[in-house]
Amino acid sequence: MNTKLLTLAIIEVLISIGVTVAIVFISFKILKLLFFKTTELSKNNMAFTIFTSGIVLSIGLILSEILPSITNVIRLNTTQTEVIETSTIISYSGLYLAIGFILAVIINASAFLLFSILTTGINEFKEIQQNNVSVSILVVSILLSITLIVKESIALLISALIPYPELTNYL
Repeated sequence: MNTKLLTLAIIEVLISIGVTVAIVFISFKILKLLFFKTTELSKNNMAFTIFTSGIVLSIGLILSEILPSITNVIRLNTTQTEVIETSTIISYSGLYLAIGFILAVIINASAFLLFSILTTGINEFKEIQQNNVSVSILVVSILLSITLIVKESIALLISALIPYPELTNYL
């Protein structure tokens, strides 16, 4: 058994779980604070539940593209002869997560903007608060479509920031 690989795998699992739970928790709290201060999940508002689930799924899809880049930085540390400092790993991880969070906000905002353009005269937040399930499903569909289309570009952007060692060209 390769103990170094096993240790790395355990670290990756713990980081993935910890980061994902923290980001989803923060995102949910921000969503509630900014848009739905009085709406509760327990009050049988299916539209709010669908909407919140769509945002959490969108964030999860974006994180699924960012977390491999964080683990690549950790892998580089274990495979290189030159050791990367822990503070550097943390700073790169924070940078990747900040970029991902900002892009998630942009994706969510673009979905709301697109919905507003498509349906003038409808306030999607008010409709969701009033349990309009059809509006919620449409907003979430737009949100997830944009997320699925953009997520590969996010992965490419983040992987371009990984501090790979420089290789010499012997040719």
